[in-house]
Amino acid sequence: MATVADVGLYVALRDAGWNLLPSDLFALVASAAVSYAMHRIMWLRRDPFRRWMHSPAMVLAVAVLAGFVDVVVLYAGGDNHLVAKLIALGCAALVRMLAYRSLLLRVVRAEQSSPAQRDTPVGEYRLSIVVPAFRESDRIAATIATIREQLNHLDPNGVEIVVVDDGSGDATADIAEQAGAHVVRLPKNVGKGGAVRAGVQVANGRTVAFLDADLAYQPNLLESFVVEIENGWDVVVGNRKHVATTTLAQAGRLREIGGRLVNLATHALLLGHYRDTQCGLKAFRSDVARMLFSLGRIDGFAFDVELFHLVERYRLSLHEVPVTVENSERSTVRLVADTRQLFADLFRVRRWAARGVYDLDPSTIDLPAPKPVIS
Repeated sequence: MATVADVGLYVALRDAGWNLLPSDLFALVASAAVSYAMHRIMWLRRDPFRRWMHSPAMVLAVAVLAGFVDVVVLYAGGDNHLVAKLIALGCAALVRMLAYRSLLLRVVRAEQSSPAQRDTPVGEYRLSIVVPAFRESDRIAATIATIREQLNHLDPNGVEIVVVDDGSGDATADIAEQAGAHVVRLPKNVGKGGAVRAGVQVANGRTVAFLDADLAYQPNLLESFVVEIENGWDVVVGNRKHVATTTLAQAGRLREIGGRLVNLATHALLLGHYRDTQCGLKAFRSDVARMLFSLGRIDGFAFDVELFHLVERYRLSLHEVPVTVENSERSTVRLVADTRQLFADLFRVRRWAARGVYDLDPSTIDLPAPKPVIS
């Protein structure tokens, strides 16, 4: 509607004998008014992409910048009013998109960059670890033993290990149970996201983390994650691209390329410039974990990206830390099929966000309020 107003008014005014500059300025002001009014009416207030609508100064500054670009390109566009105006409109739209993303990135990063310092959540254990497992009968016992060996010292009662058997159809669940884990059995294979979601629902720790059964990340890394959560962060995530990250065994070339493509694709969905959304090591305050996973809908590998979107949407604090990576030679990832599904899921998350599926009144978020910062 704003584009029709802009182009239509400009062409009509030029045909009526107006000069270029007043015609374009009049059309720009009218289209900006239409755009702002329609966005205010139709867009969801709490979607992170819409926050610029509630900063009139930001809207005005970007509109002036885009208008300047529009006029400059129009002057250089030749005598064909319509073609020149459409080219100018495209250039101005690109400027607006980049400007809003840059400004919103600062807003999101500012919201995430400091610990929330909420009151400690209730939990029987200091740490619960969710391990999604699909046909891991040959190594799940060793995985559980390694976790206990490296992390049991964190809690007098030991750490809670929740193994989610993702419809394996083998002895994974029985062996995990014999090894002392709390086992959740899913009747059919739903995917990593669905499995982690099921494990979070039954976890009893004050901090809830998840890692993969292949132990591509050694469990003792979670000790620093727990400390960061207890220092006030809502979410702590591993970053394999961090300058301090150590990689003991490189992933295959195709997996590395696939991971880079996924990270590029997430920029269309997420505002923060995260370098690694897919790291398999993440930790949460227990109340934050339950809230995020109760609202999540993606069962496949894109569930990580959905989590980042929800963190941005609900203005939670997030801290990225380096990790030590030892990529497993055996993986349940099907590179082509899973990457294709991940891209499809990214579009679904964006569509659901636009439709208000994730819309949640901040007053209904059941989290302790952040403590005020005392200087």
